[in-house]
Amino acid sequence: MTFTSGCGGTIYAFTASSAESRLETAQALGAEKYAPYEYYFAREHLWKAKEEAAVADYGDAIDFADIASEYADKAITLSKQAHEGAGR
Repeated sequence: MTFTSGCGGTIYAFTASSAESRLETAQALGAEKYAPYEYYFAREHLWKAKEEAAVADYGDAIDFADIASEYADKAITLSKQAHEGAGR
């Protein structure tokens, strides 16, 4: 993706904020225990997104943040399923 720095920065900020929120939700649901691969994969991709944004490489930063969101969502789903299964 190619963005001007202003547009890319705005899109990155929104995407990273969303990913961070999902990661916090996953953590609150115990994803470190119930979905460790997905949780840590998301966390590392969010960290890499922040690193890329710090050098104004917003295209890569957005891509890493998107992956972080996707895997945080998977961690949330798996954690919720684990909680539902424990209640049976």
